[in-house]
Amino acid sequence: FLALKIKNVNWQSKLNKAAHHTSDYSSTEAILRRGQAFGITLNLQTTVQSGDNFTFIASTGPSPAESQQTKAIFNLSEEGASGWSATQEPSEPGCMNFTIFSPANAVIGRYKLRLQIVSGNKVSSTLLGQFVLLFNPWCPNDDVYMANEKERQEYVLNDSGIIFQGLEKYIQQEAWNYGQFEEDILDISLAILDRSLNHRQDPAVDVSNRNNPIYVSRVISAMVNSNDEKGVVEGKWNGKYCSGTNPLQWSGSVTILRKWYRGRYKPVRYGQCWVFAGVTCTVLRCLGIPTRVITNFNSAHDRNINLSIDKYVDISGKTLHLTEDSVWNFHVWNESWFIRRDLGSFYDGWQVLDATPQERSKGIYQCGPASTRAIKEGDVNLDYDSSFVFAAVNADYVTWIHYNNKRKERIYSDTKKIGKFISTKAVGTNSRVDITDTYKYPEGSLKERQVYKKALKLLGVRSSGKRTKITRPRRRSSIAWRQNVTQPAQNPSISGKLILDAPPVIGQDILLTLALRNLISDFKTVKVKLRASAILYTRKPKAEILQLSKSVKLGSEEVKEISFTISYSRYKNSLMDDRKILVTAVCETKQGASLLVEKDILLQDPFLTIKVLGPTVVHKAVNVQVTFTNPLSEVVTDCMLRAEGSGLLKEQLRINVARMAPMESSTVQFEIIPYKSGTRQLQVDLVCAHFSDIKGFVMLDVATA
Repeated sequence: FLALKIKNVNWQSKLNKAAHHTSDYSSTEAILRRGQAFGITLNLQTTVQSGDNFTFIASTGPSPAESQQTKAIFNLSEEGASGWSATQEPSEPGCMNFTIFSPANAVIGRYKLRLQIVSGNKVSSTLLGQFVLLFNPWCPNDDVYMANEKERQEYVLNDSGIIFQGLEKYIQQEAWNYGQFEEDILDISLAILDRSLNHRQDPAVDVSNRNNPIYVSRVISAMVNSNDEKGVVEGKWNGKYCSGTNPLQWSGSVTILRKWYRGRYKPVRYGQCWVFAGVTCTVLRCLGIPTRVITNFNSAHDRNINLSIDKYVDISGKTLHLTEDSVWNFHVWNESWFIRRDLGSFYDGWQVLDATPQERSKGIYQCGPASTRAIKEGDVNLDYDSSFVFAAVNADYVTWIHYNNKRKERIYSDTKKIGKFISTKAVGTNSRVDITDTYKYPEGSLKERQVYKKALKLLGVRSSGKRTKITRPRRRSSIAWRQNVTQPAQNPSISGKLILDAPPVIGQDILLTLALRNLISDFKTVKVKLRASAILYTRKPKAEILQLSKSVKLGSEEVKEISFTISYSRYKNSLMDDRKILVTAVCETKQGASLLVEKDILLQDPFLTIKVLGPTVVHKAVNVQVTFTNPLSEVVTDCMLRAEGSGLLKEQLRINVARMAPMESSTVQFEIIPYKSGTRQLQVDLVCAHFSDIKGFVMLDVATA
């Protein structure tokens, strides 16, 4: 008996990768997508006997079994029960060509492929090698199928992007390096699945569920935060970041994922929402699930899910922590694209996932997938966590003044504040697309109120009681609402607005005006208590900056402007790692009317310019020149310039900037050698202990050599 001897196996890597849209992965391994044919060639040392029977065995996971769909046994030319099949193609003498098909609902992950040959009554078995199988958005039968090629290029194959941050009135672009094709990232993404609680509890069942994007995406939303298992990123929203990295200093996912992997799965410190979303996007795109990053401005974190966010302030304007609820300036999450066999086809399409650890879902810090259709229609009872996301974009914002004698006064209720300018990066460009209408009907429309009432009912919240003893005031459409001026619940007698006199720049004084208007004809004295605090983007105060009290006399229907300054010396120590300030003014009259005026201020960055000195061509060195200015009127030492970009720099580049004189401009030059063609994003970040990061990015078109 002559066993068939195989000299080597040619996995036709280039051809298969091109056909399967996996050429960008920097691994030499065979990386394939499910539901699509791939070819392999066996180079033989012996000839094939005419009666030989060929059987292929594809298996994945620690204990492969046909019953779990983690093992497939299939013969030539007949489709196995598993949906896998193989056919023999014409070939040169001394070799055999096979085409192998995997089903569109195959389990994803790393497979072994064996060949079993039955010759007479002898059986021999050979390991042909390993391959990785991914989700396939190009395959119409795959649950993640996406019909539009431009969208597939963006949501699966684009390895850089933009995450929107800032304030609803001052939206900023932050570049992010997803880097899903960089070295080790695919292995790390598969390792994340293997480290999950589900896998540790029952590896066989966990692996067999990996054919389902609903399951895989939910596991990733739990694993990207470190709260339950040793997940990837540890969140931190208070205090100093000495024992780790300030979340504002990350520019991409690659450094984070490698740090987690190389550090033996020790959670990486620290992340905030955009970091969790950036890492989630990398992992899901890497596994083949179309994914994008979403920013919701004025995002509600509604702990008790009663669709009402109560904010309490004392008479000096200080925020009181009498409730767990909060409104963040912005919150960042993800959407992934797949069908919902569990809910029905109406709920197919974009699904919300949120890896930021805010609330437990079924005992674990995970969130989603929640169908955006379910959120828009108020179907808050549907899996998974649609009520939490519904509240994030729809809750009402109610403000109370809490007096020293424990008396509470509801001063206004705003039904339009929450869930503004829901944003994502456009397909094919860096511009912002507003997708608010995929989450809710137009604010103030009849349909929007119906959906809100439906959600209250499903959540068991009495719309009058709101789980509290206060009745909800009717929606009022007075002029004051539309101008976004905050108004008391009873008929207002004064109105007010905080106005910035000039764009606020780090290192300079901030000039503000409070404009007060007497809305009725009698004379009044208004006591104004003004307060400025350094805040996080979650609007959580970090440090007090300024407190002022003034008395203002207002004649009949008079308008008065009070100017005040927040000097640099007052805020400089509070704004070293961030640049957000919340200014509040509590205005009271003898008649007992109260008014709260708030303004969020985001200090603008000094500019940083990036010049590429020459054409960018694959494998050819080119110099990059970065110019930046010290924004402060004092000497700055120990800064560092960091650069990164997938396809441009294999590891993050760090350059020390020793000393910068007051207001001085500096130029740093470094070399990059692009290793991938196409549109690439180069990010530059100046990190310094004296002020928050100064970031910039530039898009480069890298030509093939």
